[in-house]
Amino acid sequence: MKWTKKQLNNLFFIVGLAAVVVMVLTFDVSFAELWQQLTRAGYWLVPIIGIWIFVYGLNALAWQHIIRSNCDENDRPVSFWRIYRLTITGYALNYATPVGGLGGEPYRIMELSKDVSNQHATSSVILYAMMHFFAHFWLWFSSIFLYLALAVIDYVPMTPVIGTCLAGAIVFCLLAFYVFSRGYKNGLVVKLIKWIGHIPGLKKWSQRFQERHAEALQNIDQQIAALHKQDKHAFYSSLLLEYASRIVQSLEILFMLLLFGVDCGGGFGGLFLTFLYSVLILSFTTLFANLIGFLPMQLGVQEGGFMLSIAIIGMSTKLGAAYDAAALGIFVSIICRVREILWILIGILLMKAK
Repeated sequence: MKWTKKQLNNLFFIVGLAAVVVMVLTFDVSFAELWQQLTRAGYWLVPIIGIWIFVYGLNALAWQHIIRSNCDENDRPVSFWRIYRLTITGYALNYATPVGGLGGEPYRIMELSKDVSNQHATSSVILYAMMHFFAHFWLWFSSIFLYLALAVIDYVPMTPVIGTCLAGAIVFCLLAFYVFSRGYKNGLVVKLIKWIGHIPGLKKWSQRFQERHAEALQNIDQQIAALHKQDKHAFYSSLLLEYASRIVQSLEILFMLLLFGVDCGGGFGGLFLTFLYSVLILSFTTLFANLIGFLPMQLGVQEGGFMLSIAIIGMSTKLGAAYDAAALGIFVSIICRVREILWILIGILLMKAK
């Protein structure tokens, strides 16, 4: 049985709604505690949730640069509103399903292929997914040096263990940059299909898939390589926008720190320092979330990432505020979980928008 795109769209919609219902019913705090934390957040919930309008907007702009560079005159122009909707819906499906990316990327390819060729849709989605992860590594890499700078002025602790971890992180990021550079220069789809063939039970499938789609796979890899070689402006603009979206996302944590009374003494200097701490917390947390990305909404990982990051920052006496790091970690994780559920629901509902 061959499914139509409309039937697949309905299937994604049903799966997404079911995932939202499961998340709400299995929320790992009592209603009383949830209500207490939401009441504590108060009107701060508006900027905490609303900041993601701009985060997703930057993501969509980054993807738009790739789509425009990757397509040709035979493809229909794709409006920003359509790219924006697919961006939100794609992330909603990724958040809602185990092994993030098994839901969002196929859905984006399916929908984008209504406007451009299947090969251009596939390569554009793969290129954007690569850029999304590439920007993550740049966030982690730059955060290492931000942490070192704050350690020099004694605003964060520096121990032999932390120093060793930072050195390992630098090596890890440099290795990732090398892998990405190879992928951008030569493409990676053919190699990925071949690698899947090494998984027990998938060798024959990999061989058949390569034989049936050899030309299409080669074309997709050529389109991936062409972005960096032929349109460096689109490449670096997309990377800058993706990186900027992480910085804007840090404002969500800043709002919650301010709500909890953490302002590093107040004033412009205190707010700026608190924002730098927010960038570090986001970097730590996203690193944990991506290392253990097979859990829906990274259950338990966010809490651990937030609490570990905040506990490290709380070791410094320069913060100028007394607070319970564990309580702050729980508050941040609960509010972020509520925000995720709301945006997942919005993304799923946008699947039916025209």
